[in-house]
Amino acid sequence: MGDNGSLRTLLIGIDAACLPVLKPQFKQNRLPHLQRLLSGASGSLESQIPPWTASAWPSLYTGTNPGKHGVFDFLSFDGYEWNVVNGTHVRRRTLWEYLDRCGYRSVVVNVPVTHPPRPFDGALIPGYTAPEAPKCHPPEILSDVEEAIGGYQLYGDVESAKDCIRMRGDAFRYLAERFEPDFGFIQFQWTDTICHKKPGDWAALERIYGAVDEQIGELLDACEPQNVFVVSDHGIGPYEGRSFLVNEYLREHGFVRTTNGGTGMPSWAGVRDAQLKHGTEATQFDSSFIERLTASTAKMGLTSQRIESILSVIGLDDLVLRHVPMRAISTATEQVDFPRSMAYMRSRTELGVRINLEGREPDGIVPESEYESVRSALIECLEQAETPAGKPVFESVVRRGQYFKGPEANRAVDILTIPTDFDQFLSTRLGAGQFDAPEEPWNHKRAGLIAARGAVVDETVPLNNAHLFDVAPSVLATFDVPADVEMDGQTLPIVESAGERKYPLFDPDARRKTHNETIEDRLKDLGYLE
Repeated sequence: MGDNGSLRTLLIGIDAACLPVLKPQFKQNRLPHLQRLLSGASGSLESQIPPWTASAWPSLYTGTNPGKHGVFDFLSFDGYEWNVVNGTHVRRRTLWEYLDRCGYRSVVVNVPVTHPPRPFDGALIPGYTAPEAPKCHPPEILSDVEEAIGGYQLYGDVESAKDCIRMRGDAFRYLAERFEPDFGFIQFQWTDTICHKKPGDWAALERIYGAVDEQIGELLDACEPQNVFVVSDHGIGPYEGRSFLVNEYLREHGFVRTTNGGTGMPSWAGVRDAQLKHGTEATQFDSSFIERLTASTAKMGLTSQRIESILSVIGLDDLVLRHVPMRAISTATEQVDFPRSMAYMRSRTELGVRINLEGREPDGIVPESEYESVRSALIECLEQAETPAGKPVFESVVRRGQYFKGPEANRAVDILTIPTDFDQFLSTRLGAGQFDAPEEPWNHKRAGLIAARGAVVDETVPLNNAHLFDVAPSVLATFDVPADVEMDGQTLPIVESAGERKYPLFDPDARRKTHNETIEDRLKDLGYLE
């Protein structure tokens, strides 16, 4: 236990928090608790590639790159099939598991990709990608929390967002009082979600941050942590570029093949998601007749993308979405034919292109002997992509080994495509051209933030060049626990290093599939799945 039973270190995660979002609120004195924390040692925190929630938080709490911990995206792929990632996909020890080995107890609330939880000394309520009523550790703890604080909701909607934020704080305080932890980790997700649901709406954003700041104040008062870290997984901000349709570009250059009429692999980029975003359900026509009709028109080249473009011009697209069955629209959608394509983008948040390699993919067509030559040709092709204004779409197009190193790296895309200034929205969709209207006016940026104050924190030392991977070894150092030699980050100079050591081999449970369509719908609603 910590000194006198108090909380030694509290790690506060604020998804997508960054200085461009916080500074305008600081000027208006809206966030007194956050502003006080950032008046200590603070600075920008460089995120990883890719800078998305599902991959970045595991990188932060394991101190390793995705090539070691194994989570590259919101999705996990098995051949051409996909599944939403969960805690079993994280193949490295977490911060609280390192501390558990050294005799310290932890309370963890709402941290992404922690469901189902692995056992350790303490308590855990999972966060993002978990189902609404998740398995917790200990198993009965969620019902105890719900009874103690009057209910607990994992996701909610915009109207209930402030209640969700309050529930995070109430749950953590209840668990901290019950378990008397040495380490605490609480994460707030709505600071990211509000930017996807109401992009550019500063009044809504300020309401969310105000609620988070209030909870931070109550946490500091109730738990009196000796040391506090505030971190984010990435930043967020406006996108001025257009959507770049990667698979359409690859089709025009001979790498992607397509199919019509519902006979190919799904591109998970059809009008189904547009229909979900419209909140409509189609039940008014005989589906078998509509499907036969749309499949026939698709074979003649009139796919749902082109139909949608025509209907949009004459103002009937919403009407069709209300009345044509979802399955019929999907049938007519032009799709990437994965088995016949040389390469393709499977998921835009993978941030890269996969080669259809023989012996690796179920119907791979690129021989191993041609792998590097095809990869080189793809890199050269993608490097030449330009926006309508004549600027490069990508600031770099590189082999995966430049960012992913470790035993899981072979599960990643073969080529990483990093948008210039993260101002270009990538899409897996097919269309009438390489560019389309931006799908979201706000999205992720690489610069997040970090701040630290406390008994063992030297607040006079500048926090320059801090990286997401540095958080885990720095938090361990506040317990005088050595970092793992396998970690990719370094202890930040604001705390005294406890050195490094080689830990015993970590042997996690087998990966499990996520069987929850609601989680997929939430990811689609936020634009993470197309």
